[in-house]
Amino acid sequence: MINRRVVLRSRPAHVPEPDNFEVVECPLPEPGEGEMLVRNLFFSMEPAIRARLDDRMTYMPPIGLGEPIQSPTVGRVVRSNHSGYEEGAILFGFNDWQDYVTVSEDTLLLDRVSAEEGVPLSHYIGALGGSGTTAYVGLHDVGGIQAGETVVVSAAAGAVGSVAGQIARLRGCRVVGLVGSAEKASVVTDKLGFDVAIDYRATPDLAAAVAEACPDGVDLYFDNVGGATLDAMLLNMTTYGRIVACGMMAGYNQQDRPPGIFNLWEIVARQLRMEGFLLPTYTDSIPKALEELHAWLRSGDLVVLENVTHGIHRAPEAFSHLMAGSTIGKTLLALDADEGTMPSVATLEQQIS
Repeated sequence: MINRRVVLRSRPAHVPEPDNFEVVECPLPEPGEGEMLVRNLFFSMEPAIRARLDDRMTYMPPIGLGEPIQSPTVGRVVRSNHSGYEEGAILFGFNDWQDYVTVSEDTLLLDRVSAEEGVPLSHYIGALGGSGTTAYVGLHDVGGIQAGETVVVSAAAGAVGSVAGQIARLRGCRVVGLVGSAEKASVVTDKLGFDVAIDYRATPDLAAAVAEACPDGVDLYFDNVGGATLDAMLLNMTTYGRIVACGMMAGYNQQDRPPGIFNLWEIVARQLRMEGFLLPTYTDSIPKALEELHAWLRSGDLVVLENVTHGIHRAPEAFSHLMAGSTIGKTLLALDADEGTMPSVATLEQQIS
């Protein structure tokens, strides 16, 4: 039985390239007492992975050369030594990028997936998983969103931003999305219902473009980017405005030379509140977030954007495309040939026996 793993081969100098990674074979893990053997079905491509590819400590330790890449995954239990999880159960958790992993109660973000009929399993690693709950928690628990406000979302065509903007719209806000191409601008206005989209790459003065789109100022800014985008937004916030710091993508590929912020005085002058957050801090809020996200999906109010790559050997390629900014929606990898032929438990048992 072959068990494949995606490991870090070399540290990227800037934007990751497929050659920075390697797919290697490794032994099939054996579940111990209280553990489960899980066959991964989907890997989540997360921009935050990039921070761990450099040899420096962030909020998680760096990934060492030869060590496996990690992110949220969705998989099926093949063997169980845990009375609470039966074979065939679908689990979400933070795991290594490999075919088979052992999972226990100590696995970060561990949760059982109760897949609804007609809902693609891939949604549970994106809009109905970490991306959707991050958007929900950021807007509500951190941002204190209120109906009638003006909300701006950066990386608005991405996994978190696309959901955050739709939630803001559903909460009765005016929503402006910041994106990196004309195609992405069309997607967020035509498919997701944003009121305005601004292509920052086609705009010589982003601060002026935001001021034109938001003449009364911005009440809530959901920031996935940082850098020059955050700098421009600081000039457009209302007094007592709030900035939700979800990510800093502008600096992920250049941690040795992070982009400068020059307008921080506006935090004082406008009496702003800026707060960063990590989803695991808000585990108590996740059930309510998932309840509402499911309801919006059922009613058709939530549109899910996905960018799926198939085959574990293409994981390095998929992640590199994400970090180059060329993807739309949730970027994820399906380990098997196509989403409609996920292996059954019986098939997986046969493979490992």
